[in-house]
Amino acid sequence: MRSLQDKKISVIIPAFNEVCHIKENIEETIRTFDDFKCYYEIIVVDDGSKDGTYPKIKELAGKFNNGEVLVKRNFENFGKGRALKKGVRSANGEYIIFLDADMDLHPGQIATFFDIMELTEADIVIGSKMHPNSQLEYPWYRKLMSTVYYRVVKMMFGLPVRDTQTGLKLFKAEVLQEVMPKIVIKKFAFDMEILALACRSGYKIEEAPIILNSQRVFGRIGIWAIWKTLLDTLAIFYRMYIIKYYDKIELDLDTKPKRNGLRKKKRMRQRIAGMIRLQLW
Repeated sequence: MRSLQDKKISVIIPAFNEVCHIKENIEETIRTFDDFKCYYEIIVVDDGSKDGTYPKIKELAGKFNNGEVLVKRNFENFGKGRALKKGVRSANGEYIIFLDADMDLHPGQIATFFDIMELTEADIVIGSKMHPNSQLEYPWYRKLMSTVYYRVVKMMFGLPVRDTQTGLKLFKAEVLQEVMPKIVIKKFAFDMEILALACRSGYKIEEAPIILNSQRVFGRIGIWAIWKTLLDTLAIFYRMYIIKYYDKIELDLDTKPKRNGLRKKKRMRQRIAGMIRLQLW
């Protein structure tokens, strides 16, 4: 971590209805990065919480005069993916970390991620529940879901990773600057879309072991969320390999569109979205 003392890190924490422990978890994150002795900012994105999470983090952020804690807000619950995307737009760091608000994964583990990034010259390092050195305390059915989803992803995309959904991830900022404008998914398959596009663009991805201590007896991932994740994953495959949507977006981003062409692009996106819905249903 010594090599990072002259670099800036952006930590993005999406939060939804976390009032019971959000203050303590942000304070623990601050202590962790203070110990690392690096320049950092913590961007907390409240995703339409209804339980007082937003006032709590606003109060906490007001205690820091140097901008260590920034607060962003969605007035509706759009999904974790959109919250992270909003956080990335506000990030100023050379490295960007995704960290879940529930502290199932302690931020101190990120030191290992940086070591792996430096050792392997990777552009992305992601936590993996399926890494042989990971230590896990979470329900058996979540292990089963992770294994099944890995098989699906491997078959469809051939990604060089075994776990796309673990909440702790480290990116070089330029990766997200390139990939984020192409992202469509707002909820659970958001991580999958980022990694699929990054891999397709030639960025190197490595996995890191994690220590996971689930704080909830019953997780937030129910049957409907699993079904939606599978549908969104199929939609990513459809956009990437069938209709070549991402190629079209890339061409649009490479050229600076004129103002009067925005309506045409919006209509094109609506037509593509309609095609995707018809294909899936």
